[in-house]
Amino acid sequence: MILDHKKLDLFGKLLFEKAILETPFNRPVPMPNEACFLYVKSGIYKSTSEEEEFFVHENETVLMKCGNFMGQMLSSYPGQRYEAIAIHFYPEVLKKVYDNALPSFLKDYNYSFHSNMVKMKATILVRKYIESILFYFENPQLVTEDILILKLKEIILLLLQTGDSPRVIEILTNLFSEKIFSFKEVIEAHICSHLTIQELVTLTHHSLSSFKRKFKQIYSDTPANYLRARRLEKARQLLSISDQ
Repeated sequence: MILDHKKLDLFGKLLFEKAILETPFNRPVPMPNEACFLYVKSGIYKSTSEEEEFFVHENETVLMKCGNFMGQMLSSYPGQRYEAIAIHFYPEVLKKVYDNALPSFLKDYNYSFHSNMVKMKATILVRKYIESILFYFENPQLVTEDILILKLKEIILLLLQTGDSPRVIEILTNLFSEKIFSFKEVIEAHICSHLTIQELVTLTHHSLSSFKRKFKQIYSDTPANYLRARRLEKARQLLSISDQ
């Protein structure tokens, strides 16, 4: 359940977003033409992409480039509420902010990229930055277009100075270049996860009917039967070689 939701827009696009939720709370997070930086203030955010799964805890952050994600908001302990602040990046907004040209870090490099997201500990500078954003949420009458532009540029500079800067730069330089995963890559990456069939449908960009047809073509079995068998086999292996 959504308990509180505030947002600040720039040039007609969502820029800053704050949410407080009762947990657990699940939702698909399709981002075909945007990227997102998320700071978890309390609780846990489980971010699942086509081939990765991260648990982002309190005072941690995740940078997600354009792609297809599933989001699950969880509590660290019973009764805890989930609270997070998100910053959204749109190419058209960045072009306008940087005088109708993408900033150099988005065009002067050609890094190959291997994932659609990177998790980071929040530095003291990032935490202070988040505090400043929270101040504007509580005092929206002080917000101007110029302030929002400055705050957008500021978070980009802060991200480039983190200890994870190589991976951050890899993400940022390919911010709006979606990494395409094959149907089989998505399935194999999540064979032993707790994702439901419907969540796998979402991650593979299929309808339920087309997902089942494609699955049958590749694996010669239904999704439910195949996944159950593979997960039981994994459990058997763990029982035989460990105490799990």
